[in-house]
Amino acid sequence: MSHDQKPTVVITGASSGVGLYAAKALAQRGWHVVMACRDLAKAEKAAQEVGIPKESYTLLRIDLGSLESVRQFVNDFRATGRSLDGLVCNAAIYMPLLKEPLRSPEGYELSVATNHLGHFLLCNLMLEDLQKSAYPRKRLVILGTVTANSKELGGKIPIPTPADLGDLSGLEAGFKAPISMIDGKKFKPGKAYKDSKLCNMITVRELHRRYHDSTGITFSSLYPGCVADTPLFRNSYPLFQKVFPWFQKNITGGYVSQELAGERVAQVLADAAFNQSGVHWSWGNRQKKGRQSFVQELSEKATDDATAKRLWELSAKLVGLA
Repeated sequence: MSHDQKPTVVITGASSGVGLYAAKALAQRGWHVVMACRDLAKAEKAAQEVGIPKESYTLLRIDLGSLESVRQFVNDFRATGRSLDGLVCNAAIYMPLLKEPLRSPEGYELSVATNHLGHFLLCNLMLEDLQKSAYPRKRLVILGTVTANSKELGGKIPIPTPADLGDLSGLEAGFKAPISMIDGKKFKPGKAYKDSKLCNMITVRELHRRYHDSTGITFSSLYPGCVADTPLFRNSYPLFQKVFPWFQKNITGGYVSQELAGERVAQVLADAAFNQSGVHWSWGNRQKKGRQSFVQELSEKATDDATAKRLWELSAKLVGLA
């Protein structure tokens, strides 16, 4: 390993919430963290506020909504000369109050463009870097969510507009205006987020299927628990931002702190116990002290091989890899 012989991990969206605390937890484990963020000044301030030592992180700009920015980031990372030993795809945007879709520079609906397509391109471009790593436990981790997995209690509660990619006809048709949903149907902002997270979990399984045996990279996803007060909800109604954490703490027992969620991401990326590839880790819905991780079964929607293959092919086309 070059530089200071520390293994290096890239974490997207590391300037706040779970990504920031994952960066802190990995720095404490002796990793060098590349904080991949849109706003570097904010990331710098956040790193100092939570006490990540100066020599333990590098800031590099990425805007996952822009495919050009993702490509630029990969070049910037390579220019540092560091080896890539771990990649955590954490960044996500959630804009439940939108009436009309926002668009990425390429013209794609913004939450799917950011949460899925940007990460899809990043993973594909950085596979080469991970593969070159001499680190014995190289891993690629993507954050999933309970609301996109109907096999898990939190995903079983009947929610309006569950994640559903349909026949992928929206992607098939090019995913530009007037199309704004993967299934080609009417725009629903909350569902666009859930769909994008379902894509993340499908992508992990497909990465595993395609590349685990030939590269030795461990691919996994996780749901770290309900981080009800994360900045992810900053675009929700103010009342929701107050009530939701209280509800998760006192009624469902699902609440986990940003710090604990970050620690769980760090475990999945770095700890020996998480060496299984192609799986989705969870700590369950009701959080009690000393909760142990387990491999969570995923819903049919997340495990359908034909959908996974088609989603991969269409995504590759949209990000310019095919």
